[in-house]
Amino acid sequence: MPILNQKYALEKWGFSEAQFNLPEKVLQFGTGVLLRGLVDYLIDKANKQNTFNGRVVVVKSTGSDASDFGAQDNVFTIQEKGVVNGQIIENQIVNTAISRVLTTPTHWQMVLDCASNPDMQIVISNVTEVGLQYVAEDIFAMPPASFPAKLTAFLFERFTQKQSGMTVIPTELIVDNGKILRGMVLQHSEANKLPAEFVQWVKTACDFCSSLVDRIVPGSSKEGLSYTDNLAIQCEPFLLWAVEGNARVRQRLGFAKTDNRLIIADDITPFREQKLRILNGGHTISVALAYLLGVRSVRDMMTHPQAKTFVKRVILEEILPTLAGIAPQAETFAADTLSRFENPFIEHKLLSITWQSSSKMQARNVLTFDRYYQKFGHLPRLMCLGFAAYLRFLKPVKMENNAYFGENTCLPDRQAEGVEYPIVDDKAAFLKEHWDNFEGENFENLVQNMLSDTRLFEPTLKNLPHFTETISRYLKAFFENGVESVLEKILNHN
Repeated sequence: MPILNQKYALEKWGFSEAQFNLPEKVLQFGTGVLLRGLVDYLIDKANKQNTFNGRVVVVKSTGSDASDFGAQDNVFTIQEKGVVNGQIIENQIVNTAISRVLTTPTHWQMVLDCASNPDMQIVISNVTEVGLQYVAEDIFAMPPASFPAKLTAFLFERFTQKQSGMTVIPTELIVDNGKILRGMVLQHSEANKLPAEFVQWVKTACDFCSSLVDRIVPGSSKEGLSYTDNLAIQCEPFLLWAVEGNARVRQRLGFAKTDNRLIIADDITPFREQKLRILNGGHTISVALAYLLGVRSVRDMMTHPQAKTFVKRVILEEILPTLAGIAPQAETFAADTLSRFENPFIEHKLLSITWQSSSKMQARNVLTFDRYYQKFGHLPRLMCLGFAAYLRFLKPVKMENNAYFGENTCLPDRQAEGVEYPIVDDKAAFLKEHWDNFEGENFENLVQNMLSDTRLFEPTLKNLPHFTETISRYLKAFFENGVESVLEKILNHN
């Protein structure tokens, strides 16, 4: 089969030569599938509509081999697959947004040379949460080791070349990532004794925009292509990129004009809240229950009659109402989330979602419990059931090679022998203490002790009226009657 490259794209689809000669406007730290499936997707879309007319220089920090990009002239395919308004869609998009891929071990001077380009006014990063950390080092090393140091070096070079300031947008999954990155640049400036004029330039001429990205990009996908593409990726149709920015940011991000799913707002808190509570919280409150029912993936969860009903009702009837007045677009987002869960092209394992469930439950769902009670004066029944299932799932039955394992004895009788599964949770040892002290009858005492353990939970849940007795009642019922029977009774109760 022919290989996808610039020549093939020109011949096969009639792309314009000018599309491959657009000025470089964006410096992108990261070659990962998320940036290619979201940022580069949006830039390519805008270029094809003549509304941005700029290309991306990608900086690869790990390794010194970018030959896979070079072999294809940086052209790659995005296979967009999923469910939209109940209909399955499949699109193939040939992306030409990337002009060059530079590796920091071998091309660092070329990265610095980009600072003198007046057209280049945007820096975007996705170096993972681990990569967005301050490390004391010399920013004049060739190259510096950490991303914040590399960025400081690039900005200082830009300043010395007397070019305009930059719009810097990190996409790492950290709250206030823009503010955090700005603080690291200023910290490097002080540690490296950079001039006060540069510090002032960073503070006034550069915008560090906190952002939230939301698109599932599972990875590479060559299936169904009539040509060879070793860079091909798959993504879902849903896309959201919320950027905290001002008028100057809006002017520089010209590619936002072609897709209203890229939102530039003064405050992105509402978008963070709806994602955290509906998508992430919906996952966390559902997956333990679904796993105990014998379901193994999100896709299968949405074909299991009881699990699907639970997920839809817990999101629409219990989580969504708590966001009224907080996230204006939450209703649309909830509908989109349920469609995303039904995507037949993405295999999202439930076990992977259960990892670190204790921390996730605290961050994603505890406030929702409190908001619901304050709004309605009673507890959210389905969320309570999901919480009880989470405690049941995290009951360790053994520890082997410093790893904890649970056993599912909640399945119907035909599988009553139980199925062992790994528990990946930093709080597993604390939970095991409580389960080991459990005498097998007083579930209310067990739950009360867990909720009172500050190593596990903040006081919010313990202080909610009737929460302890509700959770203990459901937990006891799981052991006596099985998850399926308890869930069916709750779903049928009006």
